[in-house]
Order: sequence, then C-alpha cells, then structure tokens
Amino acid sequence: MPHRVVVLALDGLLPFELGIPQRIFKIARSLGPDGPGERLYEVVTCSARPPGPVRTDADFAVLVENGPEALATADTVVVPASYELGPVHAEGRLTAELAAALAHIRPRTRLVAICTGGYVLAAAGYLDGRPATTHWAYADHFQRLFPKIRVDPDVLFVDDGEVLTSAGVAAGIDLCLHLVRRDHGTAVANDVARRTVVPPHREGGQRQFIQRPVPEPRFATTTAARAWALGRLDRPIRLRDMAERESMSVRTFTRRFREEVGISPGQWITQQRVEHARRLLESSSLSVDQVARQSGFGTATSLRQHFQAALGVPPTVYRRTFRATAGTRG
Repeated sequence: MPHRVVVLALDGLLPFELGIPQRIFKIARSLGPDGPGERLYEVVTCSARPPGPVRTDADFAVLVENGPEALATADTVVVPASYELGPVHAEGRLTAELAAALAHIRPRTRLVAICTGGYVLAAAGYLDGRPATTHWAYADHFQRLFPKIRVDPDVLFVDDGEVLTSAGVAAGIDLCLHLVRRDHGTAVANDVARRTVVPPHREGGQRQFIQRPVPEPRFATTTAARAWALGRLDRPIRLRDMAERESMSVRTFTRRFREEVGISPGQWITQQRVEHARRLLESSSLSVDQVARQSGFGTATSLRQHFQAALGVPPTVYRRTFRATAGTRG
C-alpha cells in the first residue's frame, strides 16, 4: 500500500505551502528498467473541523472534503503554515478544536511541519526537548514561546527522526524531497526534483536569505568613523585611524563603539565587507577574486572563509542563487 500522507489545512493557510506535499509526494514513483512505476504515496487533505471551506491568506478559500478523522489514517501528517493560529501563535496553546483534531493522530505517526506550522506541533508538545526550526523571522519568538525546544534558525529543515520541521515556505520543498530521499533513495528523489524543476538539494541554510542591517545606535558618537570606514572597505582600515576620526583613544573608541553598535569595530568591519561582497555578487559580473579585493578581503580564499562563516554558503553558490541571468529572466 502507498504511504499515506495527510495534510492538515488550517484557516489562514498559504496556498503555496498546501500544494507542496501534493506536488512532491504525489509524483514520487518507484523506478525500474522501464521507467517510473507505482505511486509511492497517497496524499489526502483534511481540516480540523467537518468538511467544508477553509480560508487562505489569498482572496479565495479551498474546499476540503475530509474532516479531522482522516488524521487517524495517516502514516505521515503534514502541517503547513497558517496566519490565523490565534492562541497557538500568541500563547503557545491549542484551541479545543485543534486539540480534538490532533487527538486522532495515532502513536508513532511521522509528523512534519512547514514554516510556522511548527507552532502547532510545539503547542501540542510534540517538539519538547527536540531540535526544530521555523521561518527565520519567527525563530526568536518561537524560542521564547517554547523554551523546551532547541531552535536552530539557520537551517532549511531539521530531521529528528519521526518529527521534522522546516524553515519558511519553499524550505518545505527541501523537506519533502528529503523525506522522499529518506524513504526511497536518491534516485527517486532526484526524479521528483527533475520533474518539479527544482534542485534536489540546496546548499546552505536560512542565513543566506536574511538581510542583516546594522542596528541604529541609541546615541551616536562614532558615526563619522563608521561613515569613513564604509567609504574605504576595499582598503586596510586600522582601529587607530577610526579612533582618530572621533578624536578618541583606541580604548575609549572601542568601548563607545560597542555601546552603540553592539559588536566590536573589527566584527563590524567584517560584517560590512561581507554585505558589500553580497551586493557585488548579486549585481555585478566581477570575478570572485575581484569581489574579494573590492570588499577588502584581499584574496578569494579569505572571502570564501568569511562568507561561508557568515552566510553558510560559499560566494559562488550565493551568486548562482541570487544573481539573475539572461536565462532566468521572465
């Protein structure tokens, strides 16, 4: 019998995420000498209440034909994100309706959350003591609300055996492909990826997608030094020269800088050089060596080390991901 995947559709759901399990699992087939064979998964959608319309975050609803009883038939339950989680998101508490729906899930059923669907699993206690992730924009709130969970905000997904969580939106594709790979091997997963026209595996994690603006200081006494440094990122920047811009000793300048920006001058300069390299990789055709020189790292090796440490991927992978080419423009 095909592995049965039941997707729980909640009010406020994202239609894109609702479609991910349907697309990835429904086209997974066994492979033989004559090509694709039998379907490997059966995918069913249900709601937390009797069959009927479920609101989305778009200008339409979806008609769900199965009630929560379908969860009792699942080998894997998938919970996509919702923007109407109410007390689940605000207080970490399940509604009576949602608690009753989840009660249908059999022991040892595999549980999967996409994006903020993790709040549902967390509120039900399924993630206590486990590693998990969610969309980077919600990671801090998720950790505060559920302190028993070990939240990793950098990864695309976390596989903790029978409980799996993903980062935001498209990371659900990565997670579902991972499950196909785990269940049926690389060849089947690669076949699904090819037919879906997505990479079978993405390098790096969420860090490459996060904009990291420097926080505004509460009071500014090192502004001139920072502006001066930003104008010469391609050249050596000495701490003594920055301090002289503000007519301070190095010790006083370093203390004031930390008070205003929250990190040391050296860390800030490295951060700004990485951000400058990011922009050059996205918007220019400069070689990695040229980007390294213009962003002040000097060599491609130094750039790769700092870029990988900051964003989790090397510069070449980042450029392939974020720089539009003639072949990818609509």
